[in-house]
Amino acid sequence: MSSTNGALSTRVATTQQWREVKAIVCDVDGTLTDGSIDIDDHGVETKRFCVRDGLGIMLWRESGGRIGVITGRRSLALTHRLRELGIESGVQGSKDKVEALTAMCAEWGVTLGDCAFVGDDLPDLAAMRACGLAIAVSGSAPEILAIAHHVTAAHPGNGALREVIECALKAQGRWDAVVARYAGATSTASASVVRAIS
Repeated sequence: MSSTNGALSTRVATTQQWREVKAIVCDVDGTLTDGSIDIDDHGVETKRFCVRDGLGIMLWRESGGRIGVITGRRSLALTHRLRELGIESGVQGSKDKVEALTAMCAEWGVTLGDCAFVGDDLPDLAAMRACGLAIAVSGSAPEILAIAHHVTAAHPGNGALREVIECALKAQGRWDAVVARYAGATSTASASVVRAIS
């Protein structure tokens, strides 16, 4: 890896950039997952999702943040996971991620500037350029790294989205309340959240 790419791979967004984030939208394959696509002998596709990303999504939603996914592929496994996490804003089979992102933000009543987009490869390039905060996961394509405001230390499908959500919640002063709630969590509601994402 060149020194330039090395510098790009450690890029970190500013606290002010994180404070402005009201919505997070991410790609799926290679971002929310590790990029592997498993297809069995019957043609059934399966995906692996990280439980820490799942809890991060729940925490972001509980804190009032908007979250969605936009992917060029279609997957029943993803449909099930989105339903499990309560994510209603999911666009599969997208041919134009900027169009999908714009429609999603309009539905939420937020601007593109209020939105962070998390991606890893060329199909995410235009959407990342269109949003307020462009985030690349570790190991992204060079063209994605070149425009990213932030590059995650965590790997895709292994806590990268959780890292993004933690950064936003900490910058916005909401992380301590999240931790405090779980530190003394004995309620049925908290237990049900843990079961839902596990």
